Amino acid sequence: MKVEPKIREFICTTAHPEGCREHVKRQIACVKREKIIHEGERVPKKVLVIGASTGYGLASRITAGFGCGAATLGIMFEKPSNGKRTATPGWYNTAAYEEEARKEGLYAKTINGDAFSREVKEKTIALIKEDWGKADMVIYSLAAPRRTDTEGNTWVSSLKTTGEPFTEKSLDLRNNTIAEKTVEPATAEELEGTKKVMGGEDWLDWIKALKEADALAEQALTVAYSYIGPKLTYPIYYDGTIGQAKRHLEHTAEVIAEEFPSVQARISVNKALVTQASAAIPIVPLYFAILYRVMKEQGNHEGCIEQMVRLFKEKLLKETPPVDEKGRIRMDDWELEEDIQNRVWEIWNQVTTENVEQISDIRGYWEDFYQMFGFGFENIDYEKDVEIQVSIPSIK
Repeated sequence: MKVEPKIREFICTTAHPEGCREHVKRQIACVKREKIIHEGERVPKKVLVIGASTGYGLASRITAGFGCGAATLGIMFEKPSNGKRTATPGWYNTAAYEEEARKEGLYAKTINGDAFSREVKEKTIALIKEDWGKADMVIYSLAAPRRTDTEGNTWVSSLKTTGEPFTEKSLDLRNNTIAEKTVEPATAEELEGTKKVMGGEDWLDWIKALKEADALAEQALTVAYSYIGPKLTYPIYYDGTIGQAKRHLEHTAEVIAEEFPSVQARISVNKALVTQASAAIPIVPLYFAILYRVMKEQGNHEGCIEQMVRLFKEKLLKETPPVDEKGRIRMDDWELEEDIQNRVWEIWNQVTTENVEQISDIRGYWEDFYQMFGFGFENIDYEKDVEIQVSIPSIK
């Protein structure tokens, strides 16, 4: 069937299998152009990626596999095609990753299910012990709207402030207009739910389960991804419910280090990028569009794959990674440079519906958005019929 993008607010409800394959292949090519491993560095060889099908998780898997030659086991929660509707982009991405990995002789298997559940943890551990013995790296890159924990309790995350209502300019993704958006403060229950979903509790559950099953190597490395952002977005992000959850995630790295001294737990604070999760946050997409414009002008813009290449190549695999005063690896260092942020703020004060396309990179924002779903690649003929039912070999 012919597949076209169908947009509903901040999400695309279709995905193009050939476009998603192209997206994965371009990320693989980016990794292959770089020398990720340097002499004397630790080289991960058996990498578990929790949240492996899109965004930073997918880029991490590609970097580990094609940059380090690692066997990878990915955990995802995606839907295959039912013959009438397309699969989710993460399904197609994973099919493409496994296909390309097989060509290179790389181990690649995937478990599709709720990563928060006990069932998926047990299934993952069984597969690790059967195929690898132990994993030596665990990448935690989950973003979800809700979580049912191992005790059966369901928690829901919220995108709200934690103080007063916050009103600021926002980009309406339905029509590219600029209007003020007010974000209301969260209740105590909503804040707690967001911490339960987006905080570090499940990351800790994974490490505990792996250690108790003796499925984690000595001196294994685990990394989880966070975001801070500029002061402009603090009320909705860093000081909001999501930011409070990220603080919990960051504290969890300390808890893991205390409970399991043989595990090296790291937090990587990444750059602002268009992902399925970030597109849903009010006010943030407009900041992204302006930031893209400024960083592209400065020549230091990075996408997900470029971020992960730099993380692995320059920081994560070092014996002593460079960290800030709180022990975090800062991949947002270029984003938060004073000159960059001053220019962003200058444009922010000028931007209106009438000039947004001229003074921001709204086109670049939408290009990244569409490419997440496999659309917008110049070498793909979107007029052609494509097979939407694509299998993933490791998923029976």
